[in-house]
Amino acid sequence: MVDVAWQGTGVNQQDVARRAKVLNKLRLGDILFHQLTKAAAILVLVLLGGVIVSLLLGALPALQEFGFSFVTTQSWNPVTDRFGALAPIYGTIITSLIAMLIAVPLGLLIAMFLTELCPMWLRRPIGIAIELLAGIPSIIYGIWGLFVFAPFLQAHVQPRVIAAFENVPVLSTLFEGPPFGIGILTAGLILAIMVLPFITSISRDVFDAVPAVLKEAAYGLGWTQWEVWRYVVLPFARIGVIGGIMLGLGRALGETMAVTFVIGNAHRISTSLLAPGTTISATIANEFTEAVGDLYTSSLIALGLILFFITFVVLAIARYLLLRVQRRIG
Repeated sequence: MVDVAWQGTGVNQQDVARRAKVLNKLRLGDILFHQLTKAAAILVLVLLGGVIVSLLLGALPALQEFGFSFVTTQSWNPVTDRFGALAPIYGTIITSLIAMLIAVPLGLLIAMFLTELCPMWLRRPIGIAIELLAGIPSIIYGIWGLFVFAPFLQAHVQPRVIAAFENVPVLSTLFEGPPFGIGILTAGLILAIMVLPFITSISRDVFDAVPAVLKEAAYGLGWTQWEVWRYVVLPFARIGVIGGIMLGLGRALGETMAVTFVIGNAHRISTSLLAPGTTISATIANEFTEAVGDLYTSSLIALGLILFFITFVVLAIARYLLLRVQRRIG
């Protein structure tokens, strides 16, 4: 009876077995793919946990010795084994802020020009040039900053800035002192050049993803190009823009070689942006190979732990902003 039923439906047992074999093979491949992706995600968590544990263990002697004063003092004296992280923390935050204050508006304007205003024959060369900036090694930026950019600032820019703001109450403090060429401001400008391609490229891609019908409708209502970009393009692409900005900020916080060349590597806090300073990454790069003694090495590892914490806080704030934007849109 069963054979007659299979023959009546036009399906034999060989076809059924073949199809079952194919389905089992697909099911096995799906299970294998699921396990591989799960293992990759777990591996990332394991690596992150290993980094955190190693940093905590390495920084423990310094944290036990100095306590919270390690973060609040700026003294850094390897001879007397007195270490404080305030000056590197200050330099890291200030140089990153300078970089973002310059790179974010400039990058958004460049992305707007490439997507809305730039002629087609010029769009591709400018886009390639921006992508090439992202591919230049950081040590090249550092060499160029030390031998070309810093002397130019010292000879032509910083003296005029000091003279222009000499009698302005707040700016005179920010731009006082001799024009060294190197310093916190120079490091911030170099970082701005380095993070500019990341912000511009991501912003350009998300601006291109805006549906043309939205812009055409706005133009049909008589809006200007600025109004279309301000009230249509930017709100639609703000999630991607925030992601690009956070990516650039992460690059600025952790940059090492370029900053090491031009910041001056001085463990002190100055109100003037023209004065030499240091960052966490520059301090580690300069002194880790010369660290003698467990406390000295532990202090440098503690700086790395603080940089990790700062980066984590920045990324957490970025995720919170993205969630707020998504909830508002949703």
